[in-house]
Amino acid sequence: MKSSFYLSVAALALSAGIAHAEKLTVFGPWLGPDQEAVQTVLSAFAEQSGHDVSYVGSDSFEQQIVVDAEAGSAPHVAVFPQPGLASDMASRGFLTPLKDGTADWIRENYAAGDSWVSLGSYADAGGAEKLFGFFYKVDVKSLVWYSPENFEDFGYDVPTTMEELKALEAQMIEDGETPWCIGLGSGGATGWPATDWVEDMMLRTQSPEVYDQWVANEIPFDDPAVVGAIEAFGAFIEDGKVAGGRGAVASTDFRDSPKGLFDAPPQCMMHHQASFIPAFFPEGTEVGLDADFFYFPAYEGKDLGQPVLGAGTLWAITNENQAAHDLIAFLQTSEAHEIWMELGGFLTPLKTVDTSKFSDEPTAKMNGILLDATTFRFDGSDLMPGGVGAGSFWTGMVDYAGGKPAADVAKAIQNSWDALK
Repeated sequence: MKSSFYLSVAALALSAGIAHAEKLTVFGPWLGPDQEAVQTVLSAFAEQSGHDVSYVGSDSFEQQIVVDAEAGSAPHVAVFPQPGLASDMASRGFLTPLKDGTADWIRENYAAGDSWVSLGSYADAGGAEKLFGFFYKVDVKSLVWYSPENFEDFGYDVPTTMEELKALEAQMIEDGETPWCIGLGSGGATGWPATDWVEDMMLRTQSPEVYDQWVANEIPFDDPAVVGAIEAFGAFIEDGKVAGGRGAVASTDFRDSPKGLFDAPPQCMMHHQASFIPAFFPEGTEVGLDADFFYFPAYEGKDLGQPVLGAGTLWAITNENQAAHDLIAFLQTSEAHEIWMELGGFLTPLKTVDTSKFSDEPTAKMNGILLDATTFRFDGSDLMPGGVGAGSFWTGMVDYAGGKPAADVAKAIQNSWDALK
């Protein structure tokens, strides 16, 4: 159902004529099918509001939005794939705060709402923290992929706690099977898959507040809490637990690593990776039948709830007009989410959506993991300075997989961060 707010906006535009309609430009990172999907959403908004809406996508969004803002030619709304860039632009006075009440709406209507408010709130040019970003379209990383046929053949149950996952590992080894396939290879970005492991383990061994302190370097990278999370990742790559042994982890391409699930006999039983990984499964693999997933579980004994690691896009106003605020209000309607849900490739923390509108059952199941989250945290490496999050953190994880002690790796990463200050 269309919201009464939008019916009134549309009626006003029609009764008063074009004078009440505004031009609205939206700039984001999406091209291809995602661009077509977002244009469908924006077309619905344009029809209801009367505004003249256009979207432009670019694979150089991060660079271009800064250039446009500095030149005074920013779009009305920008779609940021990472909070760090939005935070930088807010501190330079390039973003407009969202309307009063938006934060309260997010807390009430989004699962783990406080997390989304925190992720969209930054210091403005005067140092005052305000809500600038509205998250719409997110991704989940806290997933473990497996072959249902393999689990059925061996009588394995899907674990619901980390303790159960550890027990399942032990059972697999006792049965002569290898629990994990893990690959860190990614060309010039080799090492990044291990950062997701460490981030997930930080959320399962430490409070969300400690995670935030780590990402902001308010505690050093070589703090015992961080070293412990690195070592917790290391427990999964011990010889006997990973296909090819620990020595093969860094040299195995992450795109090839899940294929061991589908070999006959299987090279491994489980693979930890984000929601995008089915794109690299063998051709013809059907998610839900040939492959499935479960939530990478938390420790029952640590009482840290059900944290979910992920990523997502946030929408922010970079050139204020009323149409921009109207668009943010439209994104608060279930309809705005359900349009993209039906098109596929869309996850949302909005609790009021009609889940029957998801394009397929696996996506609906994945969104259920998101809605069950007690805490959501953004990919930590994406929030760190580029030289760390996309540099020394990556290479440090390769060194760790190669046998360098966690404390030494963490110290080297902290030294690289200190060098940026």
